[in-house]
Amino acid sequence: MVDHTGRRHESSSRRRFLLAGGAAAITGLAGCSGGSGSTGGDGGSGGDGASSSTNSASGDGGSGESGDPLLADASEFDPESPNWEENNYLSTPLIDAGYERGSRTDLESMGSREVDEVPHGEPVQETPDDESEWLEPDTLVFTESPSEDVQGRYEEDFQAVFDRIEEETGLPVEYNRVNSYAASVEAMRSERAHIANFSTGTTCFAVNLAGAVPFTAGIAPDGSFGYRLFATTRADADGIQSVEDFANDDVRMAHAEPASNSGHQAPSALFDQYFDVTAGEDYEINFSGGHSQTTRGIAAGDYDAGPICSTCFLDTVEADSNLSFDEFKVVWASNPFPNGPVAYRYNLHPDIQEGIRNAWLDSDFAGTAYAERTGYEEYVPIEYRRHWYDIMVIQRYNDVEYTQGALSE
Repeated sequence: MVDHTGRRHESSSRRRFLLAGGAAAITGLAGCSGGSGSTGGDGGSGGDGASSSTNSASGDGGSGESGDPLLADASEFDPESPNWEENNYLSTPLIDAGYERGSRTDLESMGSREVDEVPHGEPVQETPDDESEWLEPDTLVFTESPSEDVQGRYEEDFQAVFDRIEEETGLPVEYNRVNSYAASVEAMRSERAHIANFSTGTTCFAVNLAGAVPFTAGIAPDGSFGYRLFATTRADADGIQSVEDFANDDVRMAHAEPASNSGHQAPSALFDQYFDVTAGEDYEINFSGGHSQTTRGIAAGDYDAGPICSTCFLDTVEADSNLSFDEFKVVWASNPFPNGPVAYRYNLHPDIQEGIRNAWLDSDFAGTAYAERTGYEEYVPIEYRRHWYDIMVIQRYNDVEYTQGALSE
């Protein structure tokens, strides 16, 4: 491995405690010493595809024939205490344990924080007092954008919730899918969208630039919630045993998109804070265009490693018969992040806002295509300043400015 120790300490010491309070908040997301805070329980096992592995890793995740001394046997993986300082794992035991998600306990902990002010940017805008500023469209436009937690949803998947919105508001719903985070924010900013799914990392931009009011997020039937950052490489990459090994001129690193939380913002902060590895300085960032592209690129050898949203990783591998969980090795994982919320524009008529909230919060979507595709039957209230506190701290640590240019660059 190329020795960048001197340069890394210089750059990291310059930023490590750049903003007071950031380190303490980020600590809760580290997951790099002992347990990672919680387990996703028994939810979301995606290990069925693992038996088709054709790479050199052993089928049971064992380290017997591996040249990586940190590669632990699958049976050694403990979701409560993965011990990332001494171990890494094939992704199969993580998926089998439901480790790609957190739990309802994580959600409750996020919501119980004592937070008086948002740590970065502006708070959610209040509904205007002046009724002349209220927005009363004849048709509500729902915008679907790339997601941190679920990939590839389509118009027919939303019919159940669109029917509920119409029941509650009396307004029909038009579906609009966009292909980038920036486009989803711009649609709401320009009032061409009234309701939207935003990715986790984009939510802060939507609040600051587009007047978004995040109000709910989904919970899986087993109580699992959110997603993690998986620092991922190929199973046969024996020279990559930890995040520290990313700081190598020969390692081709992929990040998803600039506004992506787990695909760029979180690793830029957490790798620097906990491993003294600064993205863009200790390794060159190659933006792949999304988590699915990063996953497939690692498998194909286009990239050697990258940070990937855990649930997007699961979806991508399960959807591609040419991929197997045993082809991938996870060298570190964060504590859970909240999954992308549903939000509406702040200046909608209060009655429309109430109807939109009721459509999600007072509904049981079990048995619908919406629940099948998203994995969520139940939606629960969220509060931006509390549930997105860690995300804002990460973006503050990275000196993120909430501008359209920063979102698009």
